[in-house]
Amino acid sequence: MLASWGIWGLFVGSFLAATVVPFSSDVLFVGVLAAGVPAWACFISATAGNWLGGLTSYGLGWLGKWEWLERWLHVKPETLEKQKSLVDRWGVLLALLTWVPIVGDVFAIALGFYRLNAWKCALFMLIGKAARFLLWMLLFM
Repeated sequence: MLASWGIWGLFVGSFLAATVVPFSSDVLFVGVLAAGVPAWACFISATAGNWLGGLTSYGLGWLGKWEWLERWLHVKPETLEKQKSLVDRWGVLLALLTWVPIVGDVFAIALGFYRLNAWKCALFMLIGKAARFLLWMLLFM
């Protein structure tokens, strides 16, 4: 079944997992690898999808409408205010951790909400997400 969805299914699933849909792109990634899809194609597809999903969360944070963040992303104002100290302390380096389950999405939203440099956030987000999928790929092989 997973092999029939292939690379595009992995891309879409990884994108959604980095936004508001609560599921693990890691499990999906390993499942598609186990289905026989080439490892490097899986790596590129999952990384690209997850990165673009994270950038979407960053962008929604950048728009910064409390009503939207609560309604669509289920992030309360108090949650972002709690993240403020982490954002102040670590800055764009926090983007390296946007792959972490549950809090990673909040980090991406907070980075956008507090308007940290988009290019640097995008770069560090890509590095963190790529490192995560590279590790899973190496563990699987």
